[in-house]
Amino acid sequence: MTSPLHAVVRGSGTPILFLHGFTVDHRILLPFEQDFAPDAPWERLYVDLPGFGESPAVARPSSADATLAALTAFVNERIGSRPFAVVGSSFGGLMARGLVAGFGDQAIGLGMLCPVVGPLASRVLPAKTVLQSDPLLLAGLAPEDARDYAAMAVLQSEENWRLFRDFALPGIRCHDREAAAELAERFDLSFVPEERGGPFVGPSLMVTGRQDHAVGFADQLSLIPSYPRLTQLTLDACGHNAHFDQPELVHAAFREWLARMAGSRRAAGSASVRRPS
Repeated sequence: MTSPLHAVVRGSGTPILFLHGFTVDHRILLPFEQDFAPDAPWERLYVDLPGFGESPAVARPSSADATLAALTAFVNERIGSRPFAVVGSSFGGLMARGLVAGFGDQAIGLGMLCPVVGPLASRVLPAKTVLQSDPLLLAGLAPEDARDYAAMAVLQSEENWRLFRDFALPGIRCHDREAAAELAERFDLSFVPEERGGPFVGPSLMVTGRQDHAVGFADQLSLIPSYPRLTQLTLDACGHNAHFDQPELVHAAFREWLARMAGSRRAAGSASVRRPS
């Protein structure tokens, strides 16, 4: 059976799966392309989750468990038995943790950008904060664009707006509203990924924003013991779109994670794998 999930593929080599968050699509993670040299030994698969971008909602009602099942099928079909890494942003971070738990040693690295941890009702969230406002910028935007941008931006500026406009807004405008509403009611996995299979020993990265009022930064600290090779950064002047608010720091951390994975691959040779059904 062919996976219905849409993906934009760049480069060749060891696969890295990029998983976006809620109500956006794969484009929000495309800025990470700047961190790969033309001859980089990584195949990048930027996936549209079910009901977002060009991927249809594959199970109704939409749920976290159904999304993870669709991603598992995608990996089995498109990646097969090859070792792979996964990067997840927000809800995609929850899915990335689920894939790492399910694929075991086949997963060689995990990157998390402001990942969802725990149900909304119990999250520890900072108050919404705007550290740098730009009323003139907002006044010059279409009202709907200004509303969506202001809802997330901690540092309002022309450059920050351009990143949001080019990489976040397209997905916000085109996702399946009905499927998203269903997913919002079934946003949690039926299991805790870290309770399956023991600690994940591959190179890991987690970036959170001190002013992230969507998923917070405190709950994510509970993940640290489960990832013994985790670099964890909590960035000030940074909200839920960390790579928009603090691009230099986030991209530097991402490149360092890539280097750690490359070093681990050279040291360990071919990884043993197991594939979930």
